[in-house]
Amino acid sequence: MKFTRRNLMETSIAATLGASVTGVASAKHSEEIEESDTTGAPSVKGNLKRFSTTAYGAEVTGPFVFEDGGLLYSLQHPSEENPEPFNRAGVGYFSGFQFDLDGDNDDFTEVSTPQTRDEQGMVRSDNGEYVLLAQARESINGGTELLGVTQTPDGIDITMDEFAGTQYGAAATNPDCNQFIATNDEGTEGYLFTNWENSPGNVSRVPISQSDDDEWEADLENAINLANTEPLRDLGGTRINCYGNLTPWNTMVSSEENYAHPRVSLTHTVSDIIDTGSGKGIIGAGQFWNRPNPSEIVDAIEEYYDESFIPQGDWALTGVEFLAYYLGAEPVDQAGNDTNDTTPIGDVYPNPYRYGYHVDYREPTAAVPEPIKYYVMGRASWEAPDFLGDERTVYGCSDGDSKGIYKFVADEPIPSYEDPMDLEGTLYAPKITNDKASVADSDERNSPANVNLEIEWIELGHASNAEIEQWIATFDDVTQLHYLETHAETDWRDDLGAALEEADCEVIENGNQNYITNEEIVEWADQWNDNGPQGVDEDLRKVPFLETRAAAKEIGASIEFNKAEGVDSIDGSGPGDFVYFGISEFNDDMADDTGDLQMDRVDGGIVYRGEVELDYNVSTLEPVIVGPDFTDPPTDADDALRNVDNVYVMDDGRVLCCEDGFGGPARSYPNDGLYVYQPNVLVDVESVNVNLDDTARADLTASFLPAGVSGGRITVSISDPAVVSIAGVSFPDELTDTTSSVSEDVSTVTVRFADVGQNLQPGAMNVVLASINLEAESTGTTELTVEVNRLDDDDGDAIDAEARSGTILTGPPAVDGDDAPTDPDNDGRYEDVNGDSEVDDEDVDTLFENFCTESVRENEAAYDFNENGRLDYDDVVSLSEEVD
Repeated sequence: MKFTRRNLMETSIAATLGASVTGVASAKHSEEIEESDTTGAPSVKGNLKRFSTTAYGAEVTGPFVFEDGGLLYSLQHPSEENPEPFNRAGVGYFSGFQFDLDGDNDDFTEVSTPQTRDEQGMVRSDNGEYVLLAQARESINGGTELLGVTQTPDGIDITMDEFAGTQYGAAATNPDCNQFIATNDEGTEGYLFTNWENSPGNVSRVPISQSDDDEWEADLENAINLANTEPLRDLGGTRINCYGNLTPWNTMVSSEENYAHPRVSLTHTVSDIIDTGSGKGIIGAGQFWNRPNPSEIVDAIEEYYDESFIPQGDWALTGVEFLAYYLGAEPVDQAGNDTNDTTPIGDVYPNPYRYGYHVDYREPTAAVPEPIKYYVMGRASWEAPDFLGDERTVYGCSDGDSKGIYKFVADEPIPSYEDPMDLEGTLYAPKITNDKASVADSDERNSPANVNLEIEWIELGHASNAEIEQWIATFDDVTQLHYLETHAETDWRDDLGAALEEADCEVIENGNQNYITNEEIVEWADQWNDNGPQGVDEDLRKVPFLETRAAAKEIGASIEFNKAEGVDSIDGSGPGDFVYFGISEFNDDMADDTGDLQMDRVDGGIVYRGEVELDYNVSTLEPVIVGPDFTDPPTDADDALRNVDNVYVMDDGRVLCCEDGFGGPARSYPNDGLYVYQPNVLVDVESVNVNLDDTARADLTASFLPAGVSGGRITVSISDPAVVSIAGVSFPDELTDTTSSVSEDVSTVTVRFADVGQNLQPGAMNVVLASINLEAESTGTTELTVEVNRLDDDDGDAIDAEARSGTILTGPPAVDGDDAPTDPDNDGRYEDVNGDSEVDDEDVDTLFENFCTESVRENEAAYDFNENGRLDYDDVVSLSEEVD
């Protein structure tokens, strides 16, 4: 359901909705494209099956699958009109059901659509019973707290019953992410961490255990709200804790979805304000953070200007003053529960630059876990992070209109830093580069169902966690008094109304001078363009980490993603695995007439996947699930994934897809659901490098194999036999019944196998079916193409499969000019980079100048001179030392 600011205030359910109103439009999008019959909407590359529908008014959030295949998820902000117990938020599991974790959707029965009011008022599944483990505001921690409810330092519950003002979602109505940390080897005892998506934010930790009959029980007596512990309060607490991730080092990471952070609306840039001399119609809600009664800025704008506008994120300024009370501020005089008085808070006030991060709860089983905010990963309205298996690379999704997906790469494995504040690394923003994603040079608008997104990652900056915390701390003492005293000539004590209007208009015209200024952001971008990300002044290095979205837009990154609400990969993910990105709505700035994305509109959203490359980069996003158009009839929309929220990759490669599309058009029912995506089998041949006069092996692999594969026939062909030829084929020991035939021109091989011993592991990634030996004939590049002639299950029926080609590079190819590099000492590394038969300083220069080109990046082994298994600029230094 699409909410405007007005009907959000007027809708009875909306008081508890919180995150489900994130599609609120903050300003007009340029030339919006109307919803139409988009090709491929809806569609799925694989199998999509509905497991559950949730209770009326609720989203499906926080899925978690235990080691034994058991499933739980959160019941977030259900309607109070539902029958008990589905009328109150909580976390529940499906009693009597466990996934087989064999990669096949045959392990559950699809639930029907909820058509009656009784069906719509409850959590439904044909596979076990949804049993609530814990519900919001239950007594916990020896009776000193209520589950999900934050408190002031002196123990007062921060609710609308205790304080007048505004609150982002009623207290403890929005449970979201769940992560389980086991405390025994069997995985039957441990702690369940749950996000509470409110402001102030919260994460609860509840001890849970599994009985002999596989039922789960919660120990609420010993549960705690981490928000009310001193370590988290010392960090400033959190706000709007949305989704998260379980790290490779087995800790829970909670993401802060700080929607109020935008300093400019939609695709506008800070330089637009400077160029026009005003932020009218451009400025974002973040500039009003320390305004007295910040959530009423839109009403004030309507009084000040003939033509009003809505700063993006204004509705998420609710709860900021409650956050001040959480930190210990004295409540100001207020008129009632619906509106705040404008009396400014002058004693304690939250620093905006302390919110909008991923928070890692280290030592999760200690009496009080130690929270670490990852400032180095950027500040955004984070829905979720995905920590990859190298323990260095993190992808993140920022939710809302015209937001981004981001990448962070740590210098060293994150858990290797003895002090997490010493963590340092590089923050990146995306740039969409392929022409098909845009209509800039064409009259035809392409369907996003048929277009991969090609991404280059733009480096924003490099810093350490400790450095950024010091930059943040310089803004700790700013309060609401500063807003008035800095931006108004009238003394607020003499005339509060006049002072507030003066301050508001000054901030709209020239920005909030209490925080990072517009001029600083533009100056950072100018220096970034002139000198590169490492060539900016020391006092400007803070800009991309504290004003991530504004900085990325200023240098041309593709900050057009709309409601990026999910990102995940299989635990321990590495090269060849997939990262899934959920885009809840493909509309607005992804489907308008400006920017890098200009495609057909799909209001039902899209799930993309990107393959993890050898360096843990993701450079291509492929659409695998496309939601419905909102003009589609129920016959098309009822069984399609609509407005994906969380995505959760199970150990067998299947993906749980949660919906956040309550109400809305297209369907015959209003409920959100949980779907299970089973990818098609992927048959792939790897890309390899072959040195001249040498051979190499390319593995033919299959991923997402279901249980019960009987065998198959696959053909692999070389597009240019003059570059490389097939020298032979071998098979893994697990496959005992195999055969192969190579064509006379040694350019094609057909392999056949039968899994007589049933040794192919279902759901696994990159299962080797055969290894093809290749011999280099000449320097160059050629493709290995794959054709799946037949792949059968145990019943003899064909299995749906997608074939993917590989690339063979011999030589490697020339880096600069026509001469291919050589390897003078035959150590496998090509020191003679420019191919002039000498190893000297010119080779060092050639490598440095072409370090980011395809000819170097796709030949990692050839230029890994420091022998650390990856390409980095130390390889240039190592080659220089070898020359010297």
